[in-house]
Amino acid sequence: MITPTIERIINHIIDLEGEYVYHENDKGGPTRWGITEAVARANGYNGAMKALPREFAFEVIANKYYFKPRFSLVAEISPRIAEELTDTGVNMGPARASMFLQRCLNAFNRQGKDYADIATDGAIGRNTVNTLKLYLDKRGKEGGEEVLLTALNCLQGEKYIAIAEHDHKQEDFLFGWLKNRVYLSRN
Repeated sequence: MITPTIERIINHIIDLEGEYVYHENDKGGPTRWGITEAVARANGYNGAMKALPREFAFEVIANKYYFKPRFSLVAEISPRIAEELTDTGVNMGPARASMFLQRCLNAFNRQGKDYADIATDGAIGRNTVNTLKLYLDKRGKEGGEEVLLTALNCLQGEKYIAIAEHDHKQEDFLFGWLKNRVYLSRN
């Protein structure tokens, strides 16, 4: 079910991604509304990428990058964290976004004093969700959420820098990734 929160999250990501883009160094190839050509084809779209409908992109993001990785369970506790995970998932894959969350939760448990470590398997389940609840109960909803968002963005930013260091052609995108995915996502 698409709620106003989900609609806001996905529309924000689509607006951030923008319309048709193609850059010769972009490994995703032709992209529109954040949907690469490979993802569009895998989800049944056969038209020109320049004409990919926004509604199609909305459905793909909702299904592939929000519901399937179970970020909807996170949204029940923290819509802001769910939005960050969805955005990261669109750009880096949902499993990586999930692993970022799991790593952060483990690092914040004060050597197991607050709650037990969880698997960093890239799959959101009840254990990850319950651990997120424990973390927010311990650290306070507002302050704990803000610190967790900062940590998630730190991991995301580090990954972008590592990508650019490994493949210098990706340097063309680094500033925009950091500006649009890490810096602005905190506002």
